[in-house]
Amino acid sequence: MPEETDFESLVARFYGPLYQFAFSLTRAEADACDLTQQTFYIWATKGHQLRDGSKVKTWLFTTLHREFLNMRRKVVRFPHYELGEVDPELPAISPTMVNAIDSAKVVELLTQVGEPYQAPLALFYMEDYSYKEIADILEVPLGTVQSRISRGMAQLQQLILNVATAPSATRKELHG
Repeated sequence: MPEETDFESLVARFYGPLYQFAFSLTRAEADACDLTQQTFYIWATKGHQLRDGSKVKTWLFTTLHREFLNMRRKVVRFPHYELGEVDPELPAISPTMVNAIDSAKVVELLTQVGEPYQAPLALFYMEDYSYKEIADILEVPLGTVQSRISRGMAQLQQLILNVATAPSATRKELHG
C-alpha cells in the first residue's frame, strides 16, 4: 500500500472530516467520537483488503455510515430508558428474589409459560433475535410477536414471583 494509506497519515488526514460526518449523524459528541474511533479500528483490522488506494476516503465514510446504522439498530432494539421513566412498568421482584433464582430455573419456568408465548420469548431473550426476525421465523405478523412476548413475559414474571416468594423449604428446589 502507498504511504498515503498508512494508519497514522490516514488518521491525520481524515479524522476531522469523519468526525464532522459522524457528529452530523449522531448530534452527540461522545457518539461521534465512538463512531470515528470504530471506523479507524475497522480500517486497522480490514483496511489491508482494499486494493485501490484511491478509494480510501470512500471506504472510510461508507464504513462510518454502516457503523452508524448498526448503532441505531441496536438502540432501537435495546432502547435506553431512565429508570424513573419505566418504574411503573418494572416487575415487583426484589433483588433478594433475583438472587434466589438461578438462570436454569428461569429456563425451566419458561416451559410453564403458555405454549404460544414460549418460542417468541426464547428467540428474543435467549437467542437475541429482533421482533422482525422472530416474525419471519415463526411466520406470524410483527404485532403478534410483540403481543406474545409481552404476554409471555408477564406470565414468566408471575411464575418467577411465585417461586421467589414460596416458603423456604420450596426454595431449595431453586438451586438444583
